[in-house]
Amino acid sequence: MNAWWAQTRAEVRMNIRRGETLLLTLGIPVGLLVFFSLIKVTTVPGSSRVNFLAPGILALCVLSTSLVALSISTGFERSYGVLRRLHVTPLGQRRLIAAKIASVLVTEAIQVVVLSLVALALGWRPVGGWVAGVVVTAALVLGSAGCAGIGLLLAGRLRAEVNLAAANGLYLILLMLSGIVIPLSSLPAVLRSVVLWTPSGAMADVVHQVLGNGTTPGTKDWIALTLWAVLAPLLASRTFTFD
Repeated sequence: MNAWWAQTRAEVRMNIRRGETLLLTLGIPVGLLVFFSLIKVTTVPGSSRVNFLAPGILALCVLSTSLVALSISTGFERSYGVLRRLHVTPLGQRRLIAAKIASVLVTEAIQVVVLSLVALALGWRPVGGWVAGVVVTAALVLGSAGCAGIGLLLAGRLRAEVNLAAANGLYLILLMLSGIVIPLSSLPAVLRSVVLWTPSGAMADVVHQVLGNGTTPGTKDWIALTLWAVLAPLLASRTFTFD
């Protein structure tokens, strides 16, 4: 437990100190929120652009942090031999993965606070009270675990350069097809049904329904989020190699 806690604190400090990580996790989401809220590039449901965009950008924060930033940083740590040295400590493989996922959750908590303040300043009026907050938090945590598992799966098996390209490519695909920025209603029905089984798609759907529409998410979303949150980290821990 002490080894896990020490590694979690170290991971959080490293995340905060990396300029490129801060750009990816805070700079880009804030920029996208402000740009798409003020400039009519795409058509969104409802009369308020920020009311649609804010929930999606919250989901985007989880995707960018737990999948892309985590995968790339871990991949280069593995390439440089940092993880090989950690492997011989009492930390072990599973506690290392647990520490990385925990540090991601801390980073995302900071993101949610910052993005919410910016969105409120732009006129965002979220629907629902504290119950909605609990539901959204649960969806973001489950989505984060699923995305982090995918990111660590890539980082633990691919060379750093290949992992860099794979993580960014997957990020762009999920960004365009998960309903985060572009409404799911704009996608073909078959593609939409597939997207809702991805962790980012299910997470974005829950956040949009709860904060944007004030409706109850479907059971399918929770099943998808739970499966990814359990299976992706488990698969990552089974296949992760330190060198």
